[in-house]
Amino acid sequence: MDWSQFQRIDPHLLVGLVNTELRNHADSLDDLCRTHDIDRGELCAHLASADYHFQTEQQQFR
Repeated sequence: MDWSQFQRIDPHLLVGLVNTELRNHADSLDDLCRTHDIDRGELCAHLASADYHFQTEQQQFR
């Protein structure tokens, strides 16, 4: 997946991709953003537009 284009992906689909990446390949949200060179604030805002918010305890968006 081309993570640089995440803003074009429907947030309801993107949340699954992000949570899978967090679960399987990233140590944290910061790690995911650093690895794929994406802005954490933009990612969080895009997902928040569909009422998904990062849950630190679970290390995923809900």
